[in-house]
Formats: sequence, C-alpha cells, structure tokens
Amino acid sequence: MTKPAITHADGKTRCPWPGEDPFYVAYHDTEWGVPEYDDRALYEKLILDGFQAGLSWITILRKRDNFRKAFDDFQPEKIARYSEKKVHALMSDAGIVRNRAKIEGAILSAKGYLKIMEEGAGFSKYLWDFVDGKPLVNNFKTHGSVPASTPLSAKISKDLQARGFKFVGPTIVYAFMEATGMVNDHLVTCFCHEACMGLKRKPRLKTK
Repeated sequence: MTKPAITHADGKTRCPWPGEDPFYVAYHDTEWGVPEYDDRALYEKLILDGFQAGLSWITILRKRDNFRKAFDDFQPEKIARYSEKKVHALMSDAGIVRNRAKIEGAILSAKGYLKIMEEGAGFSKYLWDFVDGKPLVNNFKTHGSVPASTPLSAKISKDLQARGFKFVGPTIVYAFMEATGMVNDHLVTCFCHEACMGLKRKPRLKTK
C-alpha cells in the first residue's frame, strides 16, 4: 500500500488506515500514537496486540470492552493467578477472541510483567528505556513506507520473550510501539503527527 494521507469531510487530513469508519477514526485521532506511560495500560495494549495476530485491529478494538470485562480490566496481578477453570470460562466467552494459546499467553505474560515490576522502576520504564524515554518520530509520507517491524522491535521482542512473554513477535511489538506512542508513525501530513508531540495519554478510569 502506497496510500498517502487523506482529507476527510471535516477538513482534517489523516492516515489512510482507519478509512471512513467513525469508530476507527476516533481511535486514530485520540489514542493511536499518543504516548502511554501507565504500566497496566501498556500491559493491556501488548496483550490485545497479541490477540490481534492473524486478525485485524478493528476486530479487537470493537471487542475491547468485552476483553476488559473478561480479563478483570487487565490487572496482571489477577491474570497471573488464573486457573484452568478461568481459562475454560474465557474459552466459552463469545465476546472475546477464543484462542487458548493466546489466553494462556496472557497469563504467562502477566507473570513476566510482575517480575519486571518487582525488579525496579516498572513496566513503563522498562519499555520506554528502549527509546531513551521519548518517542521516536518518523516522517513517512505514505502508508506503504511504514515498516512492519524494525531492528529495535526485534530487540524488544527478544527481550520480552526471554522474560516469559508470549505473542510478542517483532511485528506485534512494532504495532504496539506505534499505538502507544513509543514511535510516532502518523504520516507527516496527518494532523496527528504534530498533535501527538508533547502529549501524554491521560489515565483511563477503570471499568467496574
């Protein structure tokens, strides 16, 4: 795909990938590429990106609230203790992607997360230290110029896997880096490219 940014009816020029879908456009405008520094939120996004493997992100995004409810709002402390009974319940939940390997991977990743948290400054610092604490800003003009993975995403992937994380291949990690603002891959002509600079994701209110 060599698609350039497109100008929508509201006069704003955006990356082409959300198309005209209002739900997807809202995600592009308010979340994707905005730096995320919350430990738990970063874990959630990494797990959801793992569930995306083989699917489209919009599929996962539409099920995100169901995932949050099913996975105890992605609290690693709870997920790390999931029993076989809980896994069976998740496999019966039509509101999420029912893939046993990915569900069990989320549990193993939660254990890896807790180990990182115990080691020191936290999951956020662990991840952001790979980019020296600030977003890498690219200046791509077309969607086709954006890589699927990079040597850095491969490095992070290898380190995460060594710590017990699952479904964290280089491509998944790069998509995660883009979504959480570790990399600013909004096309240079997209209004979000500049808007994301200097921003920081606001904490999300937990679901009940």
